[in-house]
Amino acid sequence: MKKSTIIKTLGIITAFSIAIPSAGILAKNALQSSASEYSITQTEEASELSNSISDNNAIYASGNSADTANNSLGDSADVIPGDLPENNPSDGLPGNPPDGNPPEGNPPDGMPGDPPEGNPPDKMPGGKGGQPGPGGSSSSVTYDASEIITSDTTETGKSISSDTADVSALIVSGSTVTEDGINISKTGSSEGGDNCNFYGQNAAVLAKDGAVLYISNADIYSNASGANGVFSYGGNGGKNGASGDGTTVYISDSTITTEGNGSGGIMTTGGGTTYATNLTITTSGQSSAAIRTDRGGGTVTVDGGTYTTNGLGSPAVYSTADITVKNANLISNLSEGVVIEGKNTVTLENVNLTANNTKTNGNATHYDTIFLYQSMSGDADSGTSVFTMNGGTLTSLNGEVFHVTNTNAVINLKCVEIINKDSDNTLLTVTNDGWSGADNIATLNADSQKLAGSIIVSNSAVKDDNNSKLTLNLTNNSVFEGSINTTESDKGTVDVSIDESSAWKLTADSYVSSISGTGTIDYNGYTLYVGDTAYTSENPLSGFKSGTVTASTSSEITFKNVTKTFKAATLETTKKSYSVIKDSNGETVSTVKYYGSSSDYITVSSKGMVTVKKGTPAGTYKVRIKVTASDGSVTKKTIKIKVK
Repeated sequence: MKKSTIIKTLGIITAFSIAIPSAGILAKNALQSSASEYSITQTEEASELSNSISDNNAIYASGNSADTANNSLGDSADVIPGDLPENNPSDGLPGNPPDGNPPEGNPPDGMPGDPPEGNPPDKMPGGKGGQPGPGGSSSSVTYDASEIITSDTTETGKSISSDTADVSALIVSGSTVTEDGINISKTGSSEGGDNCNFYGQNAAVLAKDGAVLYISNADIYSNASGANGVFSYGGNGGKNGASGDGTTVYISDSTITTEGNGSGGIMTTGGGTTYATNLTITTSGQSSAAIRTDRGGGTVTVDGGTYTTNGLGSPAVYSTADITVKNANLISNLSEGVVIEGKNTVTLENVNLTANNTKTNGNATHYDTIFLYQSMSGDADSGTSVFTMNGGTLTSLNGEVFHVTNTNAVINLKCVEIINKDSDNTLLTVTNDGWSGADNIATLNADSQKLAGSIIVSNSAVKDDNNSKLTLNLTNNSVFEGSINTTESDKGTVDVSIDESSAWKLTADSYVSSISGTGTIDYNGYTLYVGDTAYTSENPLSGFKSGTVTASTSSEITFKNVTKTFKAATLETTKKSYSVIKDSNGETVSTVKYYGSSSDYITVSSKGMVTVKKGTPAGTYKVRIKVTASDGSVTKKTIKIKVK
């Protein structure tokens, strides 16, 4: 292939132009919802659990009356017709570029030179293990691309390709660029190692030097090593915790497919920023997370879409940054679902996550779905790793649901349906693994949450090495049905707190260091050891209530279309209708209430049929509905409808 490096201006269009319509991503959220009841010695007032999508926790103490905790998303912001919002990445298509001109002159492409000598480190983001990398900076990276844009421009329906190693298809540098309907193809593997991982060399699309890049309705494909799909490099040279240079990527309603190793879907490093809306990302290679970050971190916000990985060491999300994912499907077919390294965060809101971690990578010796650790490679600062999940479903097909090693970690769960299909039914392990240099410390905060399975907090084989600790907090009608450290040997430190509304049902003898609160303990025929003292139903722990704790069944409400996209032209001659909900039990939903003022364009029937009428103008419409299932459980959800 003949390479060309071009300063793009308006009016220059490639020979091949492909317009790709956006069908929208139908993010399908299965949301467990039921009336949550818990009763102790007195009847309490019903409490509202605000901003919760579902409450799947129902427990009962024998001989007492019940109180109910319901969900609420509020009854406002219901139907918002009109044009698509400007410069609002969370609502789909990008708007107008921000005001102002880019700095004068062309940004440097970097000093030419060869990549660092030697092989890249074993540890690559999306995987685990290995030693610190050689470091370096972006000034030693040689950037090249089939097309380099350094001037503000807007383009529609163009095609760009590169089949040469270390040559991207498109680089946007120091300018504000809008690309609608772009078609990108990248082949040509790189041996650049950190140059690809940290700085974006060989990426299919790279934004750098303070660029602001808007991409919509794109089809991006790479089949090469080190060829990330869309890369946002913030320019801080890989300095963890440092701010970037303003490089920001907004990408919506697009498809990204990568097949090579070290080739993530969307990649953010060096303090860059990425906003992604309604993407379909599929990766197949090793160390190729769908939502991927590396040294220098940054900020990533994802709303809607489906993100699937198939390779070794390729979780759906790998975080050395601050990452938030909402209303999306995350699927990992070989690796963990989410990995957080060091002092970084992942927040999932109304997400359906499924992982089948069946092959270990790097130094790992555990199979797990949510993995929080510190590799000591230098790619992430040491500190507290934080995983937060509100609503949605977390399905673990193999291994432990949560695993914490060599770091301080906080796990926050609220109204999450956890489905553990592993035969060992292990909820959490806090223990040594294949990395060293720090203790294994975890805090699990359960808020309106049902937990089940065994918890293992284990020290190393050296019995005086008390390096594993867990704090378990059960609050707001939470219930834990499981065991903690079923044997006394090499057990770590475990402190448990159970508030008055919550409960623990033992499923085996359990050993903890301390326990506090006034909740309910169902000994269930087993013994609870607190320090050196044994407690049973015949000799219960003072200050706690005793009773029988059981989980109730409930209907599952599936929202079949969370986001729906139409073309305005198709609405000129006909109306469009579609169902947004169904009851998993096959029963008719009792009621569907449509919140907000009436709309001339969008209606919702009592059976959950949304109708977009003829002549509906282009715009984004938000429909908020309340569903009462046949068992009385309530779910509220916002449905987004786009008309282009």
